[in-house]
Amino acid sequence: MQDSALITVGLPIALAIIMFGLGLSLTLADFARVARQPKAVIAALAVQVLVLPLITFGLVKAFDLPPLLAVGVMLLVASPGGTTANLLSHLFRGDVALNISLTAVNSVLAALTIPIVVNLSIDHFGADGELGLQYAKVLQVIAIVLVPVAIGMLVRARNQSFALAADRPVRIFSITVLAMVAIGAIIGERENVVDYFADIGVVVVLVCLISLSLGYAVALALRLGRAQAVACSMEVGIHNTTIALAIALSVLDNSTVAVPAAVYSIVMYVLAPTFGWLVSRRGPAGVEQPV
Repeated sequence: MQDSALITVGLPIALAIIMFGLGLSLTLADFARVARQPKAVIAALAVQVLVLPLITFGLVKAFDLPPLLAVGVMLLVASPGGTTANLLSHLFRGDVALNISLTAVNSVLAALTIPIVVNLSIDHFGADGELGLQYAKVLQVIAIVLVPVAIGMLVRARNQSFALAADRPVRIFSITVLAMVAIGAIIGERENVVDYFADIGVVVVLVCLISLSLGYAVALALRLGRAQAVACSMEVGIHNTTIALAIALSVLDNSTVAVPAAVYSIVMYVLAPTFGWLVSRRGPAGVEQPV
């Protein structure tokens, strides 16, 4: 699978289009908003960038995952949130403006944090001989994650009507690509897929539930509003699996590393809406509180 033109050429191009679409939804005001919501933003980013990878590393070690799957799980949790988090946050009455701010900051940070987490994981789990994301390839990750976002933001600044018109088609394209690549990754490893689900199914479910719960609990512990808690939960709990799949398949050139993200993309669409529905049943989303 990883040798096909669809993966080596098509997937990075598709991801660039998706990230360009994300950029079309962002403005400089989204970054400026961070200064007005420092507590919420710092809390969510600390959980996503520092706490969650450490917890996930503990899970990977506890379940003694094979090296390539271990790297795949760490790549998954290092991937930022995305437009799906914004959509579900809106659905369950979260603070979508906070989600957009977090997505904007995460899109920048991910270009730096993903290579660090993945390289440390490759080294620790002894996958050096099979994987090749060395620091020389950091620019490749930046190119497919950060540059298209910046171009999209520039286009929006110059032509807002085009950005608004392109939003829906890009969202549909994003979902279609994610579904195709997730299914393709599983088909590519079909001979081992049952064993992989046995190896990582529980870990992936735990990662998803812990991510959602941590984002929500930390926000409430900091006395943020319910709406902000929902936003943090979705941003921390919903990872951009398209980025993880693209890096696994086109940068690392390994379909086994892509399996955790492919499994997660299925699990996420069940657990995240269920979690959102459960917390929304506790009452209306809280009024945004001063931070």
